[in-house]
Amino acid sequence: MLRLFTFLLTSLACSPLVLGGVTESHGYTQFGSLKYPANFTHFDWVNPDAPKGGTLRIMGNGTFDTLNPYSLKGTSPIGTPNFIQYGITELNEPLMVGNGFYDPNGEEPSTAYGLIAKSVEYSDDRSWAVFNLRPEARFHDGKPITAYDVAFSYRLLLKEGHPQYRTYLQEVARVDILDRHRIRFVLKRSGNPQLILQLAELPVLPQHYWKNRDFRATTFEPPLGSGPYKITEVVPGRRLTFERVRNWWGEKLPVNRGKYNVNRMTVEFYRDSHVAFEAFKAGEFDVYIEHQAKNWANGYNFPALHRGAVLKEEIAHQIPTQTQGFFFNTRRPVFADVRVRKALSLLFDFEWTNRTLFNSSYKRSRSYYPNSQFRADGLPSGEEWLLLKPFRKQLPAELFTQPIEIPETAGHGIPRDTLREVLALLNEAGYRHRGGAMVNADGQPLRFEMLLVNPNFERILQPYRENLARVGIITELRTVDRSQYKQRLDGYDFDMILMTLSQSLSPSLEQLQYFHSGQANVRGARNYAGVRSPIIDALLDQLINAKTRERQVGAARAIDRVLMHEHYMIPNWYIDYHRVAYWNRFEKGATPPYTLGLRAWWLKPEYRL
Repeated sequence: MLRLFTFLLTSLACSPLVLGGVTESHGYTQFGSLKYPANFTHFDWVNPDAPKGGTLRIMGNGTFDTLNPYSLKGTSPIGTPNFIQYGITELNEPLMVGNGFYDPNGEEPSTAYGLIAKSVEYSDDRSWAVFNLRPEARFHDGKPITAYDVAFSYRLLLKEGHPQYRTYLQEVARVDILDRHRIRFVLKRSGNPQLILQLAELPVLPQHYWKNRDFRATTFEPPLGSGPYKITEVVPGRRLTFERVRNWWGEKLPVNRGKYNVNRMTVEFYRDSHVAFEAFKAGEFDVYIEHQAKNWANGYNFPALHRGAVLKEEIAHQIPTQTQGFFFNTRRPVFADVRVRKALSLLFDFEWTNRTLFNSSYKRSRSYYPNSQFRADGLPSGEEWLLLKPFRKQLPAELFTQPIEIPETAGHGIPRDTLREVLALLNEAGYRHRGGAMVNADGQPLRFEMLLVNPNFERILQPYRENLARVGIITELRTVDRSQYKQRLDGYDFDMILMTLSQSLSPSLEQLQYFHSGQANVRGARNYAGVRSPIIDALLDQLINAKTRERQVGAARAIDRVLMHEHYMIPNWYIDYHRVAYWNRFEKGATPPYTLGLRAWWLKPEYRL
């Protein structure tokens, strides 16, 4: 009898409470069940007893011109490459963590656990959700976080925030404050489990701080937050200092134990990666996340590494890698014809680039979702086939009969057969080779500009430019500063760009930003290619409203297959491991499959002073 009683108590602690068609739980998962029960004390991959102390010196890429991460104006630190990896941010804490970028738990897709919210309640049909806030949650000025702050955050981000927030917040029909620590979101559509997961990641802004400030303006005033660190020093565009908050209200929560172990973090921003790497070698900062294959192969022959003062690691992961490619702006007439886009794609010699410039370090991307189960592989089948079938007459026949293929070269130049295919495609699109140039029926040459912000990519695009010139296509490389680059991106004032799109373990509402026709002309949105396809729109709707993991995977594969056939970008490359070098001052536990986990590292005793 005692064993049975103990079993029942354990089962109740491990399972969400379901009463009358309403579930209340310490966490939320889009599909399946949670890994961790309500009484869990920490994630398996952290050291819950990791000691605190010391200073971590890190680098930022590029620069920042605001500390407001929610406005369309300017670039805040979180918008610079790799910053999210370090576990510090100017972002406000969300209701729950695990699924979004704020603090991925590293082990489970489509799952979040309570942070500011201690639990979430939701109906069986997912038509509403109630978040129950922790009474002990506080902003850094000591004022409690209440349902009024949550409602204020929703309204402010919906009205004045970056377009990425409006994408999912506009699905909310109304917000009800039930009491100071309970808030209900009523959704416009029922049956969408992803929307609740997105709402769980809503950053909670302090109403008393923002109500008399211009939310859309850029600022170097450190924002009022509620997280483990606060900004204590700002040198505009160059340096930030974060201090760990003493007696932080969230320190002992299960989602935070074993993390945020250093007392102080200083961030120096470098506009030039070569200068940054030399600074790392000289010991100016502690961690270097490498993105250049050539440097990883040849640049680490320096004394500190040989004597073991610097460690160099390749850490395997299972993270869906970002979409990276040369994106065509189909708003431009020159790229309106898919045959032109396909021809230009055939002239990129990845194998030569990989061998010559990257020391054969990379794999070719053949999908918008590399290194994941969402890649459309082989022929359509299962859920993917069922979703594509209604559009069979509108889609090219080969999409159903031929797998996605990207021609490979021997790595020594574009072969003649490929050149003949390129010329045939351009001829079909109305172009002829005359006087050394590829011209249309009006005698206008086929020309475009490749817009860059990182000069390191010039060496990659220059060989591609030469391949284009072989068939009479005129191109220009233009590298601009980050401020001008952002302005041109926000207004879609470019022909071709090298762009990355972050992907996750659970593709959902962010895909609307990337590919939905409703975002094609929204200033500051991320539909850079100008995708305007009713078929993609319909498939995105299926993805967003997927009730099972199988349907979600099938919808993502269907989207991938159609996008690849339309040649909206020239896919680039990826790796399935982290390249990290660091000064030998750290200790760390296991690395989870879905995040690098730097926020759970700690300093050795001699560096914790």
